[in-house]
Amino acid sequence: MKLQFIDWLSIGGFFLISLAVGLSVAKKARSNAVEFFASGRDMPWWLLGVSMVATTFSADTPNLVTDLVRQHGVAGNWLWWAFLLTGMVTVFIYSKLWRRSEVLTDIEFYELRYSGKAATFLRGFRALYLGVFFNVVIMAAVLLAAIKIGGVMLGISPFETIFVTSVVVVTYTMLGGLRGVLITDFIQFIIAMVGSVWAAIVIVNLPQVGGLASLISHPNVQGKISILPDFSDTSLLLTVFIIPLAVQWWSVWYPGSEPGGGGYVAQRILAARNEKHAVGATLFFNVAHYALRPWPWILVALASLVVFPDLASLRNAFPHISPDIIKNDLAYSAMLTFLPSGLLGLVIASLIAAVMSTISTHLNWGASYVVNDFYRRFLNEQPTEKQLIFVGKGTVLALMVLAAMLALLLSNAVQAFHILLQIGAGTGLLFLLRWFWWRINAASEISAMIISFLIAVYFEFIHASLGLPALIEWQKLVIGVSVTTLGWVLVTVLTKPTAQETLLAFYRKIKPDGPGWQKVLAEARRAGDELPVYSDEKSDVPSTLLAVFFGITFVYSLLFSTGFWLYANLMPAVVTSVVAAVSAVLLAKFSKRINFS
Repeated sequence: MKLQFIDWLSIGGFFLISLAVGLSVAKKARSNAVEFFASGRDMPWWLLGVSMVATTFSADTPNLVTDLVRQHGVAGNWLWWAFLLTGMVTVFIYSKLWRRSEVLTDIEFYELRYSGKAATFLRGFRALYLGVFFNVVIMAAVLLAAIKIGGVMLGISPFETIFVTSVVVVTYTMLGGLRGVLITDFIQFIIAMVGSVWAAIVIVNLPQVGGLASLISHPNVQGKISILPDFSDTSLLLTVFIIPLAVQWWSVWYPGSEPGGGGYVAQRILAARNEKHAVGATLFFNVAHYALRPWPWILVALASLVVFPDLASLRNAFPHISPDIIKNDLAYSAMLTFLPSGLLGLVIASLIAAVMSTISTHLNWGASYVVNDFYRRFLNEQPTEKQLIFVGKGTVLALMVLAAMLALLLSNAVQAFHILLQIGAGTGLLFLLRWFWWRINAASEISAMIISFLIAVYFEFIHASLGLPALIEWQKLVIGVSVTTLGWVLVTVLTKPTAQETLLAFYRKIKPDGPGWQKVLAEARRAGDELPVYSDEKSDVPSTLLAVFFGITFVYSLLFSTGFWLYANLMPAVVTSVVAAVSAVLLAKFSKRINFS
């Protein structure tokens, strides 16, 4: 494969546009820390929603999808499709609560919700744990995808790939702050979507593949196209369908799919103009993320089974690439090598865009934790705005260097996915309940974090060395969730509650609904403090829950109908399309009844 002048023009033009955006907003970005990390809290829903989608649309995402499809078929994607449930709960329940909190980062939430030294420790530790450790792992997985793309499509070394990508993304992230990231994300998302759809069309119609009908009927593909898993295969059914839908979505903290919202999703919510824009942004994100984007990647993954049916064929086709990183996820990049000049450059630019949109978000997000929740909270309580931005830019650079170093140690996308799932196993229920149950305290969160991490370390590094029987991923997940959840619940009931004044301040600010605060309110009334009971007002809980239900139904129906139309499976396509249309109408109806502050 040889890139022509027009291909390099596309790639170079993309880099110049990204740098130009950073330069254009640099002056505004360095005005103060709220502008640098939250865009002045005045962003519209559509820009924030697109930015969320662009961030999750990294170059390692199609690689992950390809890996899942090649190993488990299309149904393997339920490992991440199941997160739609927590996504819709975040849309209609938690996004307005986050915006109402008015914190700069979701880590700052800890001292709004909890009290004492434990809350202070939790804020500082989580700032470094998530802002540095977790962030670096995620960015390393993204850079791994970039390394594979650079090796397959450009024939360049891992160091060259990381160096060029890092220089550009660090430059515009340091210059433009979150506003620059959001605008660049918007441009990058358009490029990435055009590139992925166009590439899928060309690849499906390659002579080796023979068009959509030939692809679907190919012997290598026929057993892989079902959207639902084979219910007679108990092991696969549990791994990719039952456990994700029954356990994973509410119990596991995973970046971009945090139960109750968090991370860069919360960062976007906190930058919204108001609660309505926060809800609109997260709704758009979930529709686009789960229903609009997967099928171009899935089609390329299925086509790869025709052209590269196994790992041996991939190794033979790319002998210059280290065998250590030739896994099933590399098949996506391998298929892109068949694209013609012109389109090839656009697709490479789209993949670079996907890498950079994710990296830039994680750099700004991680730096916001380090600056707001560690530096300003513990090292310099009265910094100037200039000092905050200087530390933020320095953190951006440091995070990029650490991620680049770690990327060279990973081998495939699914490996990183399962490690992150296991580390977050069992913490999700706590994140859902802490808004609505007064009894959860800082010790609850600390214990959940420690237990889940120790269990992940045990399964990753100790279990096999003890000579114990091997466990499959869903078994590790269920054990991790069970032990962690039991642990933090016991710690909750055995430790001292959050101070009453902190709970009351949180209640006044957030206005949580439901019975979980009744004991706090009763104690306040006995002390002569009459507080409104928000659940006694005109409740929007029924409308909210119905909006969640119809939102989930709409997205899954749209996802299914797209697949059925591609498969030329007429009757299911029509039925799921009708269900999607009816669900959309009902979603609009009930979402209008939700109360906003």
